[in-house]
Amino acid sequence: MEIDIKSAHGLIPAIIQDSETKNVLMLGYMNEESLQKTIETQKVTFFSRSKQRLWTKGEESGNFLNLVSIKNDCDGDTLLIQAKPVGPTCHTGADTCWQEPNDANYGFISQLENTIKTRRENADSEQSYVASLFAKGINKIAQKVGEEAVEVVIEAKDDNDDLFLSESADLLFHYLILLQAKGYQLNDVVEVLKKRQK
Repeated sequence: MEIDIKSAHGLIPAIIQDSETKNVLMLGYMNEESLQKTIETQKVTFFSRSKQRLWTKGEESGNFLNLVSIKNDCDGDTLLIQAKPVGPTCHTGADTCWQEPNDANYGFISQLENTIKTRRENADSEQSYVASLFAKGINKIAQKVGEEAVEVVIEAKDDNDDLFLSESADLLFHYLILLQAKGYQLNDVVEVLKKRQK
């Protein structure tokens, strides 16, 4: 790995990213010695500018950052370090140094889950299709998932890709509603899948 520490006055920025959630946890600075220690110990170690010494994240709190990978940027003057955090990363007790939760985020799907949650909480079954489904109960929601699944199977056997994708979207949407009706979210299913990975 070609890293240009000398031209960066002996320190380079190291962006720390959770290897699973992909959230940025913090930014620190490394010199050659701290980078070497990180590689040897598999615990992310920085050069503390305030303490003027090597500092392994978690050396006092126990909230270590276990090394997964180190990548170099295109100019060789910034590191992207993927790690598995043991506990919160920020000294304030927050998950990240931006005071954000380190939750898994599935982009638009996570936004859709939040919309479903909001519509359920508002419970305006006359104005909201989602709220009306929750008002009808788990049996109706499960029935809708079954209907949409059958429609996906039917469209899979035909040649109309637009209909297949449309029915797939309907199935996923209703499945997300069913998950919340049972008190779960997509991430709970993802965790089950991770446990099955061999």
